[in-house]
Amino acid sequence: MRRRDFIALLGGTAAARPVAARAQQRPAAPVVGFLADGTPEGFAPRLVSIEHGLSETGFFEGQTVAIEPRWARGNYDVLPSLASDLVGRKVSVIVAVGSEKVTRAAMGATTTIPIVGVAAGDPVKRGLVASINHPGGNLTIVSLFTSSSNALVAKRVELLHELLPKITTVGWLVDQNILDFDDEHRDIEGAAAAFGLKVAVAHVDARTDFNAAVASLVREGSGALIETGPILFNNRAQIIAAAARADVPMLYEWRTFVDEGGLMSYGSDMNSIYRQAGIYAGRVLQGEKVGDLPVVEQSRIELIINLKTAKTLGVGFPITVLGRADEVIE
Repeated sequence: MRRRDFIALLGGTAAARPVAARAQQRPAAPVVGFLADGTPEGFAPRLVSIEHGLSETGFFEGQTVAIEPRWARGNYDVLPSLASDLVGRKVSVIVAVGSEKVTRAAMGATTTIPIVGVAAGDPVKRGLVASINHPGGNLTIVSLFTSSSNALVAKRVELLHELLPKITTVGWLVDQNILDFDDEHRDIEGAAAAFGLKVAVAHVDARTDFNAAVASLVREGSGALIETGPILFNNRAQIIAAAARADVPMLYEWRTFVDEGGLMSYGSDMNSIYRQAGIYAGRVLQGEKVGDLPVVEQSRIELIINLKTAKTLGVGFPITVLGRADEVIE
């Protein structure tokens, strides 16, 4: 090798060495574990909202933070192994979404990694946290509802009675995996009794023929239906189609159903809920203790109505109901 070439080679190596060293010293982006009982397709809007929340705290997916998802796809039996897998991945925080079983699977897998759970029901009564203001331990909750409203089932019965005053039975299509079923069942029975209505119940899971489930409730005399649970959200296209096929009005938990052709919904703002979960995950990454982050309860409840679907079903909304709607889709 000629002397001039040899000197140039040495100079290039010396110049590259600090760059390589800096690259090796650059800390890896923290990892947020995302544990869900649904599918990537069904939860796509929720994951986007979590990313928005993270960005508000300075963490951007693919740049300053990585999201590691695990999907149960409706099979609740695999949740413990999925949670353990995230723990083995040494994630910095776990966001657990879906039914309470998801949060409990994360709790069972670790007592040290911070967990932000998105769940329904009263988290203190359910034994998830020590208190609303100071959850303690390695878990806090972003609640789908206020603790006192459970799943708002009583108000949903009232809305259906106002819309369809002549019905005698309300059908309840419910995910058999929700752990606060007894509380919700008691609420819906009490609300129905106040209007002289009966309640027919159909339990469903990921393997259910939803057309058959809806048809069974109609055979039991249900003039209107209410749905509850993550399995139904994950299979919302089938649920909406089953209700249309049976020609029966259904009131849903979340506006996503109505945006996709359902009749009406009464529930919390899901974008806000999952954005808040992302914000809490970001605050944990910033160094805050998850047990010091108060449980977030929802104050905004939305009534969304789809008049196009109402026309198809031959349902006329009273002005008293339309006047209370937060949004009417025409």
